[in-house]
Amino acid sequence: MRFIIVGCGRMGAGLARVLSSRGHTITVVDEDRDAMERLKHSFRGKTIVGSGFGRGVLLEAGIERADGLAAVTDNDETNIVVARIARLVFQVPRVVARLYEPRKVEAYQKLGVQIVAPDSWGINRFADLLSYSELDTILSLGDGEVEIVEMEIPVLLVGRKVSAVTVPGEVHVVAVSRRGKAFLPTSETIFQKNDSLHIALLTASSERLRAILALT
Repeated sequence: MRFIIVGCGRMGAGLARVLSSRGHTITVVDEDRDAMERLKHSFRGKTIVGSGFGRGVLLEAGIERADGLAAVTDNDETNIVVARIARLVFQVPRVVARLYEPRKVEAYQKLGVQIVAPDSWGINRFADLLSYSELDTILSLGDGEVEIVEMEIPVLLVGRKVSAVTVPGEVHVVAVSRRGKAFLPTSETIFQKNDSLHIALLTASSERLRAILALT
């Protein structure tokens, strides 16, 4: 997948390295040439020195073909402008923005932008939101500690019970949609082909859910 990261501070540089290590194509944009030094020599992506909301810079970064964009500068106003351009002008499928002021959350959410508050989420969470396509976050609660995610039933889960993907206090299947109707499952409910699941989980348990799904 192709991702653009606007801002090469500690968060942006760390995110670039994580996504790059997962095999994605990364372009990092920052106005400060010296900031790119944080990427170290192991980073194999592209770097562009320039404004993250400059049309020419974004086109050079490949925004027309981007699968996702992360706005992680140290300025909320810059992040919201970049997010708006990515979502409204270029229709980038996944946009994640770093947020310092909680009062601005609603403005981001109306744009369909995922929010990352640096005090509660980290680099790996950014990477998950951008690249983990099997799980679509439809609601974040509190400061992002709990999420409701939606997913299509994996083939290997068909015929298994809900209890197979339940971790008490961490991961719970809260609803199943089947043939156009939704219902609340029990631990004994058996998954069927074409089911759609809504799962409540602790954000910190996303890796655990991924491991469960990988083992089924």
